[in-house]
Amino acid sequence: MTFTASWHNLLENAEELPADATLLTPLSRKPFRITDVQEHRILIEYRDDDGTVPLKRDQFETLYEQVTDGWGGFDLDNLPPDAGPYATVLSLHPRFSIDDREGMLTESDTPTSSRLVDSHEAQRDEDEREEPDIPVYADALLLIDALERHDPTDLDGMETPALVNLYTLLSDVQRNANDLRQEVRSVLLDRLHHDQPVSGQYGSVQRTTRRNRSLKDDAEVLDVLEEAGIGRERVTSVDASKVDDTLEVTELSETDVYEIDESEYVRKADVDEESKETRLQGLKDQLAATDEDTEELQAEIEELEQRIADLTSFDSASSYHTQSRGDL
Repeated sequence: MTFTASWHNLLENAEELPADATLLTPLSRKPFRITDVQEHRILIEYRDDDGTVPLKRDQFETLYEQVTDGWGGFDLDNLPPDAGPYATVLSLHPRFSIDDREGMLTESDTPTSSRLVDSHEAQRDEDEREEPDIPVYADALLLIDALERHDPTDLDGMETPALVNLYTLLSDVQRNANDLRQEVRSVLLDRLHHDQPVSGQYGSVQRTTRRNRSLKDDAEVLDVLEEAGIGRERVTSVDASKVDDTLEVTELSETDVYEIDESEYVRKADVDEESKETRLQGLKDQLAATDEDTEELQAEIEELEQRIADLTSFDSASSYHTQSRGDL
């Protein structure tokens, strides 16, 4: 299919979007919407910006050629600054799709879904952070704080109290995370079907069957085996629990019947919940203060991302740069 045919197909799909439809740029996930579709360009507007940005047809054609001529698609890391919307809008075409996990824009012979995100869903991502009222969240926050204050790659150089704190928090996170994982698993079981993997942003899951076996009554098992010609002495063995009962009523010692191999390990003895709560509240206060400076922090992040993109982008991609608003 020629680019001209693909371009008109893309324009038709863009025009069919609801007026409040919100799309996200790949990787950075910056929300924007399409404000107008014209013969030689598509106009967009970022959520937190009143200005209109034109996406030109010839720049779409350049990206189209990079995707269709490349081996396995186009690496999104090679997009120049401000070119993210081009990839997202191109993915509205049924033959192009974005894989966030792999960071690729690819072409397929099979129709694929677009990167469209409902406006209310995108808005929820931008709302003020809500603290989950679950134990693993609090413990994970404390663990992150501990990892930031101490170097986990140099455990030998860490003070003993710091190691104790780290071990305690790791233990708490592991326990609470496993409890939550089991709750999530029970809900997922009702939504998954065999041999049909379901993917999310960070991975995929699939419903499987595990076989658990437990022997029937001893007498019943022995009778069945004897009928099959298997003698009792071939399947009977010493029961450790019954041996322990015997040791209590005889003068035998453990070493008479057991091979004992001792190993040392660390076990969590106590948790100072009051100290954890005090530190946790301090971290929450810091997060709240950070939220107040979100715009300044976001600007710094975007500036850093642009510098990185300038260093890693390839020359042929320079034509993607969008026209400034003053040129409209």
